[in-house]
Amino acid sequence: MPNDREILTQLIEMSRSLGDPARDLVILGEGNTSAKADEKTFFVKASGKELRTADENSFLKVSLPRLLAGLDSKNLTDEKVKKVLTEAKIDRSTDQMPSLETFLHAYLLSLPNIHFVGHTHPTAVNSILCSDTSREAVSGRLFPDEIVCCGPALCYVEYTDPGLSLGRHLRRRVEEFINEQNMAPRVILMENHGMIACGRTPRDVETITSMYVKAARILIGIYASGKPRFLTSENVSRIYTRPDEKYRQIKLGTQT
Repeated sequence: MPNDREILTQLIEMSRSLGDPARDLVILGEGNTSAKADEKTFFVKASGKELRTADENSFLKVSLPRLLAGLDSKNLTDEKVKKVLTEAKIDRSTDQMPSLETFLHAYLLSLPNIHFVGHTHPTAVNSILCSDTSREAVSGRLFPDEIVCCGPALCYVEYTDPGLSLGRHLRRRVEEFINEQNMAPRVILMENHGMIACGRTPRDVETITSMYVKAARILIGIYASGKPRFLTSENVSRIYTRPDEKYRQIKLGTQT
């Protein structure tokens, strides 16, 4: 089992990669990342920190149970939400605050086989998510490698006020997804907001993010000339369950 320093090092490297300006995934203080430390704690980006310059001071270790309890609390004002985030810090001597999206990270990291989470705002993806036809546009799979890396389907979350409200709404949609697909989503798309990639390793998160951004760019090109020709459900199932594609999933680091 990796120790805290090893996990934090992996998280820093993943964050810097996702924050590389050349990749056009985030700018300035956009996006946030997290990594599970153990069954009761995880690391999450501090509010206002940039992914591209991430270091040990960019992350806070927080309590998973406290944040999950916050998700279930009723009638929390903005001040009470801040109090929950403050009390969730393992080291309360620091003035830094966890990202407002820490609640959704807590929920996702509580799911089986999810140990790293990367939330970004790719221009290509948001070009679709800010459209009034975004749900329809992302409703199918376009090509085999998208299925191999990003799974047979994605989880779509309607626009919700960032923070606690988004964490709660995302939890509902992910639970519905799990009930329908019998697996946790690898890709979560948040309307007018951005995407989330979930995986066991930093490589999972990077692979999923890169492939879905490619899918978004292809989709934008498709709409310039027509409408998407999605693969059939039979096509998707066949690709996702083929032994050779399972082998590729393992090699690419996306096997759950």
